[in-house]
Amino acid sequence: MFAASVPLFPSLCLMPESSWSPPDNPSDSLPVAVESADQESVALMMKVRDGDIKAFEKLVGLHQGAIIGTVTRMLNNAEDANDVAQQVFVRVWKSAPRYEPTAKFTTWLYTIMRNLVFNELRRRVRKKEVSLDEPIFDDQPREIAHPLADGADVIAQREELEKALDEAIAKLPEKQRIAVVMRRFQETPYEDLCTVLGMSLPAVKSLLFRARTELRKHLAAYLGEE
Repeated sequence: MFAASVPLFPSLCLMPESSWSPPDNPSDSLPVAVESADQESVALMMKVRDGDIKAFEKLVGLHQGAIIGTVTRMLNNAEDANDVAQQVFVRVWKSAPRYEPTAKFTTWLYTIMRNLVFNELRRRVRKKEVSLDEPIFDDQPREIAHPLADGADVIAQREELEKALDEAIAKLPEKQRIAVVMRRFQETPYEDLCTVLGMSLPAVKSLLFRARTELRKHLAAYLGEE
């Protein structure tokens, strides 16, 4: 059994969400560094397929920060995020014997994550315990000023806006939510979003457009667009 042979990744619970940050130069093309990283992940996964636990631990180390960051923004609960992230890598280990490198490793990994996150979101809906916070407005990366650099009034205004954003994001359908999170924070290329969501490129772009439109409608008062 998996639990008897491989530790349940205690480091997943120790790594803070802030330990991951997106690259400096986002692009829809695949940069050489990203391409090389994906090749490394595929090579490690092929070893995992043969039962190499050390390769698996290295694979977890490469991707756990990004997975936890995305899941945390989807669920707004660190404990739940760590649980789901652990499930993602348990699923990776169990799926290893059937793994074939027919797509980018990250696309395959995020598809697993999507399924588990959606399951958790639906479980919450069934229990009527939906309370999700994702401080996101659009799908473009941006610099966030350090709070200490601003005056008290600016900080208060930002906190008020973020609260409004949280409430607006919580109302987005799950596919819109995960598309915005992955696009903005992970800078996921459109082609990868298409694969993860099982949608065409025009459909993904339309999904993101509808999400931004809905957010803008809820935040009109804060954006001076009333």
